[in-house]
Amino acid sequence: MPRTTQTRWMSFPLFFCLTIYSAQPQTGTLTGNDGRTYKTVRIGNQVWMAENLLETQYRDGSVIPKVAADSLWESLSTGAYCAYENDESKADTCGYLYNWNAVGDSRHIAPEGWRVPTDEDWQELEMYLGMSRSEADRIGLRGRIANAGGKLKSTGGWKDDGNGTDETGFSALPGGYRLINGAFSYWGGNAFFWSATASDGLNAWSRNLYYHYSSVYRTDGLKRYGFSVRLIREGAILPETQ
Repeated sequence: MPRTTQTRWMSFPLFFCLTIYSAQPQTGTLTGNDGRTYKTVRIGNQVWMAENLLETQYRDGSVIPKVAADSLWESLSTGAYCAYENDESKADTCGYLYNWNAVGDSRHIAPEGWRVPTDEDWQELEMYLGMSRSEADRIGLRGRIANAGGKLKSTGGWKDDGNGTDETGFSALPGGYRLINGAFSYWGGNAFFWSATASDGLNAWSRNLYYHYSSVYRTDGLKRYGFSVRLIREGAILPETQ
């Protein structure tokens, strides 16, 4: 009798973790305190501004002081904003830079239904992008393997081809920052964003993106710095359905 051969198939379990981004992020708009319309985007179970803040007044209509002079910026103990190098065309591209006193003012820089994201809000975003809890809790550069920074950076505008993939639609632009002495730095190379969470009396948590890194930098910066601001929608967001 002819011999019969039997093929045995062996199966092995495969475990993996995958964050799925829709081809077309869910977008919308919000109206700021000045009446300006901003683009928004849903990322996971959060809704974020998809561009930088460009507000000149608080929710109650109070004016946020615009401070151009270096000497005045250096001595500030109240909220203020400025354009990078006092150039309004740069603000049109990347929004205004605000010190943290403007961010933390009880009159609210955000319109009703929105707020400045806390450090924990940023961490939730970062974990959606692929960071572990322990990685998100660290200080410094995090999320390189997950390309967390690249997923947030815009696909153009970053120097030395440091553009991102922007699959989230967050579209971070390199708007630089203002130092406590009033000088400006890092236009085209870095983006700096405030959180609403103070770390102590002088500092508050922030997130930084760099043209030469695919990571997200978590640090506490001096409240007298001028950073960009994004807002996040308040309230519960229904989970995404797959």
